[in-house]
Amino acid sequence: MNGSIGNVAIIGSGSWATAIAKIVIEHTHYIGWYMRSQEKISNFKLYGHNPGYLTSTHFNIDEIDFYTDINKIINDFDTLIFVIPSPYLKDLLDKITINIKDKNIITAIKGLVPGENLTCSEYIHQKFKVPYEQLAIIGGPSHSEEVAMERLTYLTVGCSNEKKAKNICNILRSNYIKAKTSNDVLGIEYASVLKNVYAIAAGICDGLKYGDNFQAVLLSNAIAEMELFLTTIAPINRTISDSVYMGDQLVTGYSNFSRNRTFGTMIGRGYSIKSAQIEMQMIAEGYYGTKCMYEINKDIQAKMPILSSMYNILYKKADVKQEIILLTDSFR
Repeated sequence: MNGSIGNVAIIGSGSWATAIAKIVIEHTHYIGWYMRSQEKISNFKLYGHNPGYLTSTHFNIDEIDFYTDINKIINDFDTLIFVIPSPYLKDLLDKITINIKDKNIITAIKGLVPGENLTCSEYIHQKFKVPYEQLAIIGGPSHSEEVAMERLTYLTVGCSNEKKAKNICNILRSNYIKAKTSNDVLGIEYASVLKNVYAIAAGICDGLKYGDNFQAVLLSNAIAEMELFLTTIAPINRTISDSVYMGDQLVTGYSNFSRNRTFGTMIGRGYSIKSAQIEMQMIAEGYYGTKCMYEINKDIQAKMPILSSMYNILYKKADVKQEIILLTDSFR
């Protein structure tokens, strides 16, 4: 296929899906939007906003066709932007019974496919034989709450097809969204997972009352660890200080909007994993990403002490205070 985007559908109903819908509809003035719940759709139509997320962001309902049938929306639209939590992706994709090889698939999912230990683009390519030049990702430091408030945000579109990446950028750019292209699809996907893991670490240290001085050391080491992993698994020329890598890491590690940092802070304050998840009522992708990345790194064998410590805390019930003390001894 060429770089054409055609009509666009959003797959997902959370805060980031709502933010991306807001961005795209400003250009296209028409989108399809898949949500599982008919009740949510009915309330959305009634009030003009997503009833569960970013409720201050209002939409012109006449510009949206809502769907609860995943196969029907895939049939009706050329470009599908998947924006759902990674733990739910596999089940949703299993419901697809029609051919999607000719569709443009964009993922804005900052997680891996649990149980498969594959990035979303890899999994979709393997499952549906979608060519890589029709697969794209959206990355970068981009809390949905700030997009909703139209605060300046920088996004990166990763795709092996440069023309397609540029056309995707064109439906994202605005006076508050800047967008650029990259061919580092795998690197961006892995970085977007790792930054969530490291944000949990930052939150745990915050909960344990480590100060800003140490947080700077933690995140500096996290970025070095990220670079080592990316260089090992996808050795191409990249600049780790670019906003899609370091920028996304910093905002996720420091911002109060970061659910992964919030999740970590609760654990640092003594919450159990389960109680923290229940109280948050939102998915912290880094919890699932930690296990996937740890398993992937068994083969890669990169030196990743922060990842290992988070795995020990989240999955092996290691003592939180002692594990962080051991971690600090590994830092430069």
